Amino acid sequence: MLGVAAATGLLIVFASWWAGPGLFGSAQAEATETVEATVTLPADCSRADAEETVRFELGGETRSGTLSGCGHDQDEQVEIAVPAESAPGLVDVQLAATAPGSHDLRRPVGLALLVLSCAAGGVYAFLVARGPRRPFAVL
Repeated sequence: MLGVAAATGLLIVFASWWAGPGLFGSAQAEATETVEATVTLPADCSRADAEETVRFELGGETRSGTLSGCGHDQDEQVEIAVPAESAPGLVDVQLAATAPGSHDLRRPVGLALLVLSCAAGGVYAFLVARGPRRPFAVL
């Protein structure tokens, strides 16, 4: 019984590892460049889908972009992530702190939690198969 539980746990772990990077988090992120930007047109947070306009320098030229967010002040400095392949004109940017990437710990932590849950299931199966223990006689 214990062997079946251990084999099932290993099968689940290997299947989730084989499923690829998308299971617990993206391993491939869009190539971005982090730059300092100045908020040129702040947005009020009372609007849904608020977007602010920012100005930044990329590759020696001054560019403008739209930042999905709100609450920044006029001329406030923010750090943004700009897509590496950006066309001329207005660029969609995001705050650098919220840009997705492979530098986070979602995948290894998720896989470790899966291994722990499989081990806990195996121990539970062992305890159920073993049955109740007799209490020791106290003299």
